[in-house]
Amino acid sequence: MNYNELIENYLGTGENLDNLAAQIEAMPFSEVLDMLENCSDEYKVIVFDILDDYVAMKCFKVLPEKTKQMLIRNMHYEKAARLLNGLPDDDLTAFMEGLPSRVVNEWLKLLSDENRKTALAMLGYPQESVGRLMTPHYIAVKQNWTVGQVLDYIRATGQNSETIDVVYVLDDRGVLIDDIRIREFLFVDRATSVSEIMDSKFISLFVTDQDTDAINVFRKNNRFALPVIDNKGVLLGIVTIDDVLRLAEVEDTKDIQQIGGSEALDEPYTQITFFNLMKKRAGWLVILFLGEMLTATAMGYFQDEISKAVVLALFIPLIISSGGNSGSQASSIIIRAMALGEIGFKDWWRVLRKELLSGLTLGTILGSVGFLRIFLWQQTHLYNYGPHWLLVSFTIFFSLIGVVLWGTLSGSMLPIFLKKVGADPAASSAPFVATLVDVTGLVIYFSVAYIILRGTLL
Repeated sequence: MNYNELIENYLGTGENLDNLAAQIEAMPFSEVLDMLENCSDEYKVIVFDILDDYVAMKCFKVLPEKTKQMLIRNMHYEKAARLLNGLPDDDLTAFMEGLPSRVVNEWLKLLSDENRKTALAMLGYPQESVGRLMTPHYIAVKQNWTVGQVLDYIRATGQNSETIDVVYVLDDRGVLIDDIRIREFLFVDRATSVSEIMDSKFISLFVTDQDTDAINVFRKNNRFALPVIDNKGVLLGIVTIDDVLRLAEVEDTKDIQQIGGSEALDEPYTQITFFNLMKKRAGWLVILFLGEMLTATAMGYFQDEISKAVVLALFIPLIISSGGNSGSQASSIIIRAMALGEIGFKDWWRVLRKELLSGLTLGTILGSVGFLRIFLWQQTHLYNYGPHWLLVSFTIFFSLIGVVLWGTLSGSMLPIFLKKVGADPAASSAPFVATLVDVTGLVIYFSVAYIILRGTLL
């Protein structure tokens, strides 16, 4: 559906916005969101202004950041104030944290005193920390309360909480001492004390933890929400699964783009400008190009060997591509395993042993295929590799073992090393590893050739 034409039909025929509002109100939420994503900016503002606050807020939470900023700048002041004040604290923080300070200061003026105080506190936590994800709206009770008091308290205040699936038990100093699922309160007598159903076992996040750590904690513990505490154990807020899923999507997208040999895009592909897209891609391509130039340097170093045994040049693409492919495979597998929390730096030796065996096995398989190929072509006269064809076969066999082994070890160890020094493991992208192995693969290839063919072809 062409949403621009639909809106133009209403506005161009003199019909008032009430009729357009009625048409939009009858649409399912997914279609309203589709309209906001695909109509022009001018019409986005018109549509957003006539949405009721509840639908507007639902749409605003999932729209791209640039669209959110454009809407806030252009919508009516009252609408913008209602929208920002109605957003959950974690969503408001996520929206504001990437903005310039001048813009943040302007939009903070739209918030109520209470919301402004909360937003400023949350924006004070380190970038990409759990503190930026949390919301301070949760259900907290005391251990000397009865179940009846807890249920009455939830009925009275629960509508302001981000979730009521979990109730948090605090002591008099605000220190978290337990978390209890709501169902635990529903199947016991109202006179039962909270302390009677406590087990004092809970999982929590520290406010200064990396936000990506929260993804792994949620993944391993099957929770809807997790409490966030400071170094004294005081409960500061909670992180809910919706924020973690949103963060996981962003991190996965970033990793995939970097693994492909590009900087991560800050906005959807369909909305990023051509200039920004080129900036994200050109830098990595130039780096990889400069790296590949070392391949020409390496070949120049071995030009005497190539001139003496031209047959070696036939297998250069085979050798370097096999090493690059094995390295790309290993790096992609290890980066994903690290993202899922399956391995860390402490597992480097276990990874090294496994990839050492993998590299030898894969290299032997490819080397055998290469050896068999030369043997069959020589025996069937499809190509004559000369009187020393058997030595050439062994050269290819052992070169492939060495190059594939080196590619596998490089691809597996590089992400782990980068993580240890605080860099993003995804920076060891498949193209980067392939470029590294291309250059070193040539050195391995001609070194093996020199050892095996010395005194014959060389």
